[in-house]
Amino acid sequence: MQQPIIRALTCGSVDDGKSTLIGRLLVATDSIPQDTLEAARFTRRSGSTIAAGEVDYSLLTDGLEAEREQGITIDVAYRSMQLGDDQRLILADAPGHEQYTRNMAVAASRADIALVLVDASKGVREQTQRHLTICSVMGVEKIIIIINKLDQFDYNQDKFNEICNQLAPVITQLKLVNPTFLPVSALYGQNLASRSEVITWYKGECLLELIKGFKPNKQVANYPRLDITLNKNTPSGRVIYGRVFGGSISNKDKLQLWPAKKTVEIAKLFDISGEVQSVGDGQSVALQFTQEIDAPRGDILTSPDYPLEFNNRFKAQVIWLNEAPLIRSRSYTLISGVTNVAVTVTSILRQHNFTSSDSSVSETLAVNQIGVIEFVADSQVALETYSKSKEFGNFILVDRASKESIGAGMVIAALGSGDITTHSYQIGKQQRSAQKQQSSKVIWLTGLSGSGKSTIANELSNQLFALGKHVYVLDGDNLRSGLNIDLGFTPADRAENVRRVSQVAKLMVDAGLIVIVALVSPYLSDRQRAKSIFEADEFFEIFVDTPLEICQLRDSKGLYKKAKDGKISNLSGVGQEYEVPTDPNLVVDGSKEVAKIVKEIMEKII
Repeated sequence: MQQPIIRALTCGSVDDGKSTLIGRLLVATDSIPQDTLEAARFTRRSGSTIAAGEVDYSLLTDGLEAEREQGITIDVAYRSMQLGDDQRLILADAPGHEQYTRNMAVAASRADIALVLVDASKGVREQTQRHLTICSVMGVEKIIIIINKLDQFDYNQDKFNEICNQLAPVITQLKLVNPTFLPVSALYGQNLASRSEVITWYKGECLLELIKGFKPNKQVANYPRLDITLNKNTPSGRVIYGRVFGGSISNKDKLQLWPAKKTVEIAKLFDISGEVQSVGDGQSVALQFTQEIDAPRGDILTSPDYPLEFNNRFKAQVIWLNEAPLIRSRSYTLISGVTNVAVTVTSILRQHNFTSSDSSVSETLAVNQIGVIEFVADSQVALETYSKSKEFGNFILVDRASKESIGAGMVIAALGSGDITTHSYQIGKQQRSAQKQQSSKVIWLTGLSGSGKSTIANELSNQLFALGKHVYVLDGDNLRSGLNIDLGFTPADRAENVRRVSQVAKLMVDAGLIVIVALVSPYLSDRQRAKSIFEADEFFEIFVDTPLEICQLRDSKGLYKKAKDGKISNLSGVGQEYEVPTDPNLVVDGSKEVAKIVKEIMEKII
């Protein structure tokens, strides 16, 4: 059977001819309005050499005015074309510049076919390898490598073979299955909509024939899964809403509800047209069951035979899309469908190198880099491997402070939860706090080196102790001589430093203590992660706001002098950024007398 809708992606380096190729296909399939076609005869990009009156096919795909002004494709331009026999092609023209890799990755995540263009005059470039890697990572099923601009070499077969040989190691490394190599000239329309009469040595199908002949290899096993997006009371009873993937469901079917592990029976099914007897793969549906169930957003319904597993540790391939690097030990928000959970990157196993076959171990991933990471989620989630399910094996990473999407990932494997069981004891935090006649909490002092955190912590501890409170100070410098002796001052090590300190503080709060933390903790996301592991009334962030010049004058450790002399480069506020708290519980002026500062804290918090 033919695929009714085929999704294809064009990608490659800048000026490889992607837009021209798509424009040719749009015209060949009569998929472009006549007025748009006429406009392309007289509108010209800056520097265009195409004569007025002739069609500039590259203009038929660009949508942004900025693209026309710069002569490049920035956004992903989507175009639809009819292929005949009730087939339709959705074609995505992805940007070629490296800084727009994120746009290309999004388009690849939905594509069945990737058309990867290579300019014969420039050969295989790093961006070509990057795009092939992303297509492989995203699981694009069919890859057609188009060697374009062969007209500049009189359609020479040796030139075509030369580029194919350049790509052979990349194809082997990425384990691409039978990619198709196609010689073309997009400018002159050779081998696009019909077989070329000038490239006589090529005996294969033209591009349009290759696209029309696409047949998906994956067979849909009838193991339906539906993640609940809404649970709503209606006059006729409770209705569950979601979208079915991986199979079909019918009236009277029995389903398994997760995580409750309860079996439910469908009483009624509804799609957009009304009540139906069954719905298929990819359809949105509303369900009513024979019994009332408590199934909030995020719960899952599956076939009773569906091998669903919940885990909190995963290995994943990640495409990093943010200017600030991905950092080991830092916490991010993972979103996959209705799943929304905090995760911590525990390790970066390797970083892909586009200019060689090597992959290197790294502490970070920079923008547009691809790497393999391991992460742990705060709770058990039902992510699946991307090879098994694109819908439930993909995710995005979101910055916890800015809420921006900063990474796209594909699950390689679930690493299991290590058979860890959380044990509850009769004597808990409440009992231990009551025994000490206090409310346990953490008072987190953050600020530049020399701002006065340790001095304030010492005096605050003295006053609390004098009041009969059970208090303990976790000082950053003291911890670095023991628990954190293995950590440096890179962003990754600082993130791990904060993570360890916050976990120790949590144990002490659980023991019923008042914990004072004196830690530079320069990054907002790390402090937010620390705060998130405590209950709402247990964590008090205090920003010791001392002017940098006063910190430099104090310089009790000589750090600012070393930074000035070039001996250290990662001092917060000088060589490394310090991110000022956005919503602290209290801001104190570190240049004031310590007694006045402590009085402010005591009045506000104790």
